[in-house]
Amino acid sequence: MLPKFATVPHSFHTELKKRISNYFEEVGKSTTGNYNLFLKAVILMVSFAFIYIHLVFFTPSAFWAIVESVLLGGLTAAIGFNVMHDGAHGSFSRYKWVNGLAAFSLNILGGNSFMWNMKHNVVHHAYTNVDGVDDDIDIQPWMRMSETQKRYKMHRYQHLYFWLLYCVLYIFWIFVLDYQKYFKSRVGTMPLKKMSLSDHLVFWGFKLFHAFLFVFLPIYRLGWYDWFISFTIFTMVAGFVLSMVFQLAHTVEHTAFPLADEVTGKMEDEWAVHQIRTTANFATKNPVVSWLVGGLNFQIEHHLFPKISHVHYPAISKIIREACQEYGLVYIEYPRVRYAVASHVAFLRQMGRKK
Repeated sequence: MLPKFATVPHSFHTELKKRISNYFEEVGKSTTGNYNLFLKAVILMVSFAFIYIHLVFFTPSAFWAIVESVLLGGLTAAIGFNVMHDGAHGSFSRYKWVNGLAAFSLNILGGNSFMWNMKHNVVHHAYTNVDGVDDDIDIQPWMRMSETQKRYKMHRYQHLYFWLLYCVLYIFWIFVLDYQKYFKSRVGTMPLKKMSLSDHLVFWGFKLFHAFLFVFLPIYRLGWYDWFISFTIFTMVAGFVLSMVFQLAHTVEHTAFPLADEVTGKMEDEWAVHQIRTTANFATKNPVVSWLVGGLNFQIEHHLFPKISHVHYPAISKIIREACQEYGLVYIEYPRVRYAVASHVAFLRQMGRKK
């Protein structure tokens, strides 16, 4: 049974939506992306294509091959944060077909947009940090991300070995996890909605296309050894960056992991309050970080208003922060990336030692 959130009169969420709506009416802006976002998308995708072509067809020296492999991994994560993520939420553009195209970039990068929509938009955003439902905190048995999860002896050292698991996330995602969801027809405990014929064709067609682009063609051009080194670096960088950005948003010392009442199945808080309690921001005053991670350092704003493009998060964060103060809610924020990383490591150490 899926948890049900509390319903309250004059809810926090209703008040927030009213204030945010008033803001966009006053400034006369669309809630979707703008030309700055479109320009960034072009820069990221052209850079990705240029580096891929140079690596595969022009065979740089070993030093530059390593540098370009690192950059390719970083660009993969950046495209995911800035283009795919907004597109999947319908906030990249006011045009549905453009959002669909932006979201579809995930298929070219090896993932699957159908599985992502189910895992991220449907499950994670609705039931953030709810153990047994939110697939993002289910890294068992390798890591313990909640007090309600079983503790193994190796978890005592998870704050030391987590980086290695994060590095293999991307390659594990595209070659294992998507297939598990496909054949089991579920994300965690949540059944997949029925896939259409086109969904099946996209799944298999683009898995093969990705394998051709990033496995078979590079091996043919470069040889197995050079491909393996480059591919390993590229996927490990992408995996680590993707993992860290999403983990810093929810698995830190001050975020909560609420559970539904065992009898009624109801959560204590309304949905918006639940999002405030389970989500954290980091480095929101750093424009470089915000540009690179697609505003996902403003995770509170994103979780409350996923259909608003990340280019507007700095502005609406002021409104949300003020509302939290009025309602007596703690707005969790780490001023610098390193503080958030330290809190995540401390959280992992705590989960590894607490029974």
